[in-house]
Amino acid sequence: MRVFSLEHRWGSVASVSTGASVDITEELITVDFAVREVPSCYCLSKEQDGEAVWEDSCVEVFLKLPWVKEYLNFEFNAKGVCYGARGEKRENRKEFSKSEYAQIIRKPSGVLEDGKFYRWMLSVEIPSTLFGNIKDLRIVELEGNLYKCADLAPEPHWLTAFPINSPKPDFHRPEFFLPFIPFVDK
Repeated sequence: MRVFSLEHRWGSVASVSTGASVDITEELITVDFAVREVPSCYCLSKEQDGEAVWEDSCVEVFLKLPWVKEYLNFEFNAKGVCYGARGEKRENRKEFSKSEYAQIIRKPSGVLEDGKFYRWMLSVEIPSTLFGNIKDLRIVELEGNLYKCADLAPEPHWLTAFPINSPKPDFHRPEFFLPFIPFVDK
Protein backbone atom coordinates (compact mmCIF):
# COMPACT_ATOMS: atom_id res chain seq x y z
CA MET A 1 0.00 0.00 0.00
CA ARG A 2 1.16 3.52 -0.77
CA VAL A 3 -0.15 6.61 1.04
CA PHE A 4 -0.51 10.08 -0.50
CA SER A 5 -1.30 13.56 0.74
CA LEU A 6 -2.87 15.62 -2.04
CA GLU A 7 -1.63 19.18 -2.43
CA HIS A 8 -3.22 22.39 -3.72
CA ARG A 9 -1.81 23.21 -7.13
CA TRP A 10 -3.85 26.17 -8.46
CA GLY A 11 -5.65 29.21 -7.06
CA SER A 12 -5.98 30.22 -3.46
CA VAL A 13 -5.56 27.51 -0.85
CA ALA A 14 -9.04 26.49 0.22
CA SER A 15 -9.67 24.80 3.56
CA VAL A 16 -9.54 21.30 2.12
CA SER A 17 -7.30 18.39 3.00
CA THR A 18 -7.31 15.03 1.26
CA GLY A 19 -5.36 11.88 1.85
CA ALA A 20 -5.45 8.66 -0.14
CA SER A 21 -3.97 5.20 -0.09
CA VAL A 22 -3.51 2.94 -3.09
CA ASP A 23 -3.28 -0.82 -2.71
CA ILE A 24 -2.69 -3.07 -5.70
CA THR A 25 -3.45 -6.77 -5.60
CA GLU A 26 -3.50 -9.35 -8.35
CA GLU A 27 -7.01 -8.41 -9.53
CA LEU A 28 -7.87 -5.08 -7.84
CA ILE A 29 -6.74 -1.53 -7.38
CA THR A 30 -8.19 -0.23 -4.12
CA VAL A 31 -8.09 3.50 -3.46
CA ASP A 32 -9.22 4.88 -0.11
CA PHE A 33 -9.83 8.61 0.08
CA ALA A 34 -10.31 10.70 3.24
CA VAL A 35 -11.54 14.28 2.76
CA ARG A 36 -11.97 17.20 5.15
CA GLU A 37 -13.38 20.45 3.79
CA VAL A 38 -15.17 23.56 5.01
CA PRO A 39 -18.83 23.97 3.94
CA SER A 40 -17.91 26.56 1.28
CA CYS A 41 -15.79 23.92 -0.45
CA TYR A 42 -18.49 21.26 -0.41
CA CYS A 43 -21.26 20.64 -2.92
CA LEU A 44 -23.17 17.51 -3.86
CA SER A 45 -25.91 17.22 -6.48
CA LYS A 46 -25.15 14.38 -8.90
CA GLU A 47 -27.15 11.18 -8.39
CA GLN A 48 -26.38 8.80 -11.28
CA ASP A 49 -23.26 7.34 -12.87
CA GLY A 50 -22.19 9.25 -15.95
CA GLU A 51 -23.08 12.69 -14.57
CA ALA A 52 -20.54 15.53 -14.17
CA VAL A 53 -19.38 14.55 -10.67
CA TRP A 54 -16.29 16.80 -10.95
CA GLU A 55 -18.68 19.70 -10.33
CA ASP A 56 -19.49 18.18 -6.90
CA SER A 57 -17.02 17.51 -4.10
CA CYS A 58 -15.09 14.90 -6.00
CA VAL A 59 -12.11 12.58 -5.75
CA GLU A 60 -10.53 11.03 -8.80
CA VAL A 61 -8.01 8.43 -9.87
CA PHE A 62 -6.56 8.36 -13.38
CA LEU A 63 -4.73 5.16 -14.38
CA LYS A 64 -2.65 4.08 -17.35
CA LEU A 65 -0.75 0.98 -18.34
CA PRO A 66 2.82 1.98 -19.29
CA TRP A 67 2.76 0.41 -22.76
CA VAL A 68 -0.47 2.00 -24.06
CA LYS A 69 -1.46 5.60 -24.77
CA GLU A 70 -5.02 5.21 -23.46
CA TYR A 71 -5.75 6.05 -19.83
CA LEU A 72 -8.83 5.54 -17.68
CA ASN A 73 -10.35 8.21 -15.45
CA PHE A 74 -12.50 7.31 -12.45
CA GLU A 75 -14.23 10.28 -10.80
CA PHE A 76 -16.45 10.00 -7.71
CA ASN A 77 -18.53 12.33 -5.59
CA ALA A 78 -19.04 11.82 -1.84
CA LYS A 79 -22.01 9.52 -2.54
CA GLY A 80 -19.86 7.25 -4.72
CA VAL A 81 -21.55 8.32 -7.95
CA CYS A 82 -19.02 7.75 -10.73
CA TYR A 83 -18.04 9.25 -14.04
CA GLY A 84 -15.59 7.05 -15.92
CA ALA A 85 -14.10 7.06 -19.40
CA ARG A 86 -11.13 5.93 -21.46
CA GLY A 87 -9.08 7.52 -24.22
CA GLU A 88 -5.71 8.99 -25.14
CA LYS A 89 -6.55 12.65 -24.48
CA ARG A 90 -9.18 14.86 -22.85
CA GLU A 91 -11.09 14.93 -26.15
CA ASN A 92 -12.93 11.97 -27.71
CA ARG A 93 -13.08 9.91 -24.53
CA LYS A 94 -15.36 6.88 -24.44
CA GLU A 95 -17.58 6.81 -21.38
CA PHE A 96 -17.87 3.53 -19.48
CA SER A 97 -20.83 1.27 -20.23
CA LYS A 98 -23.39 0.33 -17.58
CA SER A 99 -21.67 -3.03 -17.15
CA GLU A 100 -18.28 -1.35 -16.65
CA TYR A 101 -19.74 1.03 -14.05
CA ALA A 102 -21.27 -1.99 -12.28
CA GLN A 103 -17.80 -3.58 -11.88
CA ILE A 104 -16.50 -0.64 -9.79
CA ILE A 105 -17.18 -1.24 -6.09
CA ARG A 106 -17.81 1.96 -4.14
CA LYS A 107 -18.08 2.28 -0.38
CA PRO A 108 -18.97 5.83 0.70
CA SER A 109 -18.91 6.71 4.40
CA GLY A 110 -21.53 9.43 4.22
CA VAL A 111 -20.75 13.01 5.20
CA LEU A 112 -20.10 13.85 8.85
CA GLU A 113 -20.40 17.45 10.03
CA ASP A 114 -18.30 18.37 13.05
CA GLY A 115 -18.93 22.08 13.35
CA LYS A 116 -16.30 23.66 11.10
CA PHE A 117 -15.73 20.83 8.64
CA TYR A 118 -17.43 18.23 6.52
CA ARG A 119 -15.60 14.91 6.60
CA TRP A 120 -16.14 12.01 4.25
CA MET A 121 -14.38 8.91 3.06
CA LEU A 122 -14.73 6.80 -0.02
CA SER A 123 -13.20 3.43 -0.81
CA VAL A 124 -13.24 2.25 -4.43
CA GLU A 125 -12.22 -1.08 -5.91
CA ILE A 126 -11.28 -1.07 -9.59
CA PRO A 127 -10.98 -4.53 -11.17
CA SER A 128 -8.20 -5.54 -13.55
CA THR A 129 -10.86 -6.51 -16.12
CA LEU A 130 -11.34 -2.82 -16.98
CA PHE A 131 -7.75 -2.80 -18.32
CA GLY A 132 -8.14 -5.78 -20.61
CA ASN A 133 -6.36 -9.08 -20.24
CA ILE A 134 -4.09 -8.28 -17.28
CA LYS A 135 -3.21 -11.40 -15.29
CA ASP A 136 -1.60 -9.73 -12.27
CA LEU A 137 -1.74 -5.99 -11.53
CA ARG A 138 1.06 -6.34 -8.98
CA ILE A 139 3.66 -6.81 -11.70
CA VAL A 140 2.44 -3.87 -13.80
CA GLU A 141 3.89 -0.45 -13.05
CA LEU A 142 0.59 1.43 -13.29
CA GLU A 143 0.94 5.16 -13.90
CA GLY A 144 -1.51 7.87 -12.96
CA ASN A 145 -2.48 10.56 -10.50
CA LEU A 146 -4.99 11.20 -7.72
CA TYR A 147 -7.14 14.31 -7.53
CA LYS A 148 -9.63 16.24 -5.39
CA CYS A 149 -11.78 19.00 -6.84
CA ALA A 150 -15.14 20.72 -6.65
CA ASP A 151 -15.55 22.88 -9.74
CA LEU A 152 -18.96 24.34 -8.77
CA ALA A 153 -18.43 24.73 -5.02
CA PRO A 154 -18.63 28.30 -3.70
CA GLU A 155 -14.88 27.92 -3.14
CA PRO A 156 -13.60 25.76 -6.04
CA HIS A 157 -10.33 23.91 -5.52
CA TRP A 158 -7.98 21.46 -7.22
CA LEU A 159 -5.56 19.14 -5.44
CA THR A 160 -3.25 16.47 -6.87
CA ALA A 161 -0.93 13.76 -5.55
CA PHE A 162 1.69 14.34 -8.28
CA PRO A 163 2.50 17.82 -9.67
CA ILE A 164 1.08 18.97 -13.00
CA ASN A 165 2.94 21.73 -14.80
CA SER A 166 0.06 23.76 -16.25
CA PRO A 167 -1.06 27.34 -15.55
CA LYS A 168 -4.66 26.30 -14.85
CA PRO A 169 -6.30 23.12 -13.51
CA ASP A 170 -6.00 20.31 -16.04
CA PHE A 171 -6.16 16.75 -14.75
CA HIS A 172 -6.10 15.21 -18.25
CA ARG A 173 -2.33 15.45 -18.59
CA PRO A 174 -0.93 11.91 -18.87
CA GLU A 175 2.54 13.30 -19.55
CA PHE A 176 2.64 14.14 -15.81
CA PHE A 177 1.44 10.73 -14.59
CA LEU A 178 3.87 8.91 -12.33
CA PRO A 179 4.05 5.23 -11.35
CA PHE A 180 2.00 3.99 -8.42
CA ILE A 181 4.81 1.79 -7.21
CA PRO A 182 3.11 -0.75 -4.96
CA PHE A 183 4.67 -2.04 -1.79
CA VAL A 184 3.53 -5.64 -2.02
CA ASP A 185 4.89 -9.09 -1.32
CA LYS A 186 5.17 -11.03 -4.56
